[in-house]
Amino acid sequence: MATVEVALKEMVTGIEGALGAAVVDYTSGMALGTLGGSKDLDLTVAAAGNTDVIRAKVRAMELLGLTSQIEDILITLSGQYHLIRLVTSRDGNGLFLYLVIDKARSNLAMARHQLKRIEEQLEV
Repeated sequence: MATVEVALKEMVTGIEGALGAAVVDYTSGMALGTLGGSKDLDLTVAAAGNTDVIRAKVRAMELLGLTSQIEDILITLSGQYHLIRLVTSRDGNGLFLYLVIDKARSNLAMARHQLKRIEEQLEV
């Protein structure tokens, strides 16, 4: 089992092209931890903003009567992928992993696979 700090380190150092990562409580919008980022990538602001993305998707699913669980949400920018992975363990209910990777230096499929593995090992 991995702590928040270990999960962040694995996301940033273990995923090719990672630019920044956060573990976020989407009930409050607060980041429990961040690693990486830059002056152009404020992970605390991104964490709060992506909380709204999750809430909107959950509302849309409820309106549509969908009962499936959200695994991850992908936002594609011209030079980056932003991955949001909901934590599904009982301890992690209400949390998500947020990862930003460089599009040119990353393998999206591998990043999703590694993020899933990290999410499964996270213990809060």
